[in-house]
Amino acid sequence: MGWQKIPYKANELQLLGTLNGGQSFRWTYNSNLNEWTGIFAKTLWKLQQIDNGLQYQVIGSLLNKKEINEEVKEDTFTNLLRNYFRLDVDLSKHYKLWSERDELFKTACVQFYGIRMLNQEPVENLFSFICSQNNHISRISTMVEKLCTQYGDKICELDGTSYYAFPEVEKLAQPKVESKLRELGFGYRAKFIQKSAEQIVDSGGEDWFKSLQEMKYKDARAELMKLCGIGPKVADCICLMSLNHLEALPVDTHVYKIAAENYLPHLRGKKNVTEKMYTEIGDHFRNLYGDMAGWAHTVLFCADLKKFQVKDSNENESEVPKKRKKR
Repeated sequence: MGWQKIPYKANELQLLGTLNGGQSFRWTYNSNLNEWTGIFAKTLWKLQQIDNGLQYQVIGSLLNKKEINEEVKEDTFTNLLRNYFRLDVDLSKHYKLWSERDELFKTACVQFYGIRMLNQEPVENLFSFICSQNNHISRISTMVEKLCTQYGDKICELDGTSYYAFPEVEKLAQPKVESKLRELGFGYRAKFIQKSAEQIVDSGGEDWFKSLQEMKYKDARAELMKLCGIGPKVADCICLMSLNHLEALPVDTHVYKIAAENYLPHLRGKKNVTEKMYTEIGDHFRNLYGDMAGWAHTVLFCADLKKFQVKDSNENESEVPKKRKKR
């Protein structure tokens, strides 16, 4: 497929902060071509941001004929991208509301315009964030790619590199997965991946995830925390990034620092984020921003990352640093 275009209003999407801000671990940037390459929906994509829209090219895809009507495949892929970036959400309207409620957001959004909350596939999202525990971004990305090459289906080759879809949860639930992942350097996360996959399959697999989307946020979060190795922060990442619970707010050291320094001064100087503090921080931002608090706070999260702090709104994608901090 050649290059296709999805038009949108100015400042409604920023690929840099969205794809390089710790939400997904399968996108890379080529500064020479001003081009992003990544995988989702069993498809290898190339993306370019242009003045009045998004250009995309499908390099290869495993979507079957039932999922793609060949006569309207362009529309199919366009819809996949629109859904992935939630382009149906009028972000300028929400930015205006959040800016009116919060001076810090008003300042941050000048540079971090168009930060989109990706609508990710729950299976990939969940196991990627199990890999993220006590880890840095390059190693998380390496682990995710190992999962894909070991258990995923090959999509295609590009410039001598093979690209793989994220594996089905059933493949990760097999008993021998834990020992294999330990061989591959996953450490204790190997057990979490295999055991939680097994629990998900026993609960109904994809249908179980759909049921979580239909639950209230706190109920879905509680169900996720029944899985092996899933704590409050990872559960909130999954709720926010792939289950449409946009009020979920993962509290890590960055979020704690933002809250303590700017909103909740009585929390300053604490060595650990207790369960009570975690809840207080989340509730504060939900009261401040409303039912899309997790999305709003992602803008502040990007602004807090050191890798972005030397930039201004006129700089381009070529300044993407090689190292990224985890979400």
